[in-house]
Amino acid sequence: MENQDIIYGKNSVLEALIAGNREINKILISKNIHSDTKINKIKELAQANGVIFQFVAKEKFQPFAEFNHQGIIAQISPIKYMELEEFIQGKNHVNSSLVILDGVEDSHNLGAIIRTCVCAGVDGIIIPSRRNVQVNSIVEKTSAGAINHIPIIKVNSLVNAIQTLKDNNWWIIATDASAKDNYYDVKYDDMNFAIIMGAEHAGVSKSLLKASDFIVKIPMQNSFNSLNVSNALSAIIFETLRQKLKKK
Repeated sequence: MENQDIIYGKNSVLEALIAGNREINKILISKNIHSDTKINKIKELAQANGVIFQFVAKEKFQPFAEFNHQGIIAQISPIKYMELEEFIQGKNHVNSSLVILDGVEDSHNLGAIIRTCVCAGVDGIIIPSRRNVQVNSIVEKTSAGAINHIPIIKVNSLVNAIQTLKDNNWWIIATDASAKDNYYDVKYDDMNFAIIMGAEHAGVSKSLLKASDFIVKIPMQNSFNSLNVSNALSAIIFETLRQKLKKK
């Protein structure tokens, strides 16, 4: 009834929501199907459990033409996401680190970022439930298994998540190409900090820049200012590790 990434068909999706033992990234519902009792129940349960559902054009279902999907597909995560409050209260954070992703849409980039974060000892990664790629089998494969070694925290609002972190003694560092300060000018070794990385085409959103305590850039030698987000994160995150190791 399902493949590695999806559950399809009204009954299967409804049963998955009722059972509550699968981590659902998103539910896609075709605009071309008529609402009935099962569709209404799916929407009701999705809302109650904070699962995003979207009404989409029938073209979105072309990749799943071989399945009898009945105009409804649930995209499944291979991992269980952690709640932000659970992460904050999970241990006594001293010089802990987080990476916040704002609008990263490529699964391979997310997988590479996760791998980098695990190698550098980052304590967790925060992703928004909307306008950001979710954890799927491509992310899992690209991470080379690293996905199993770091908490992935999914939140409905990055602005609210940042405020929660600040209320719990975390400092927020955003990246922006037009920033005055370079990333290595910040002293990372005496605080809990979260680094916000934006998408290549859009960068970090203005609301998150405004909420940040520091805004930093990676200096470039020429006008070709288009570093891949996973590579950019590597430069910054290993500088934070260098400072931590130097202090020991």
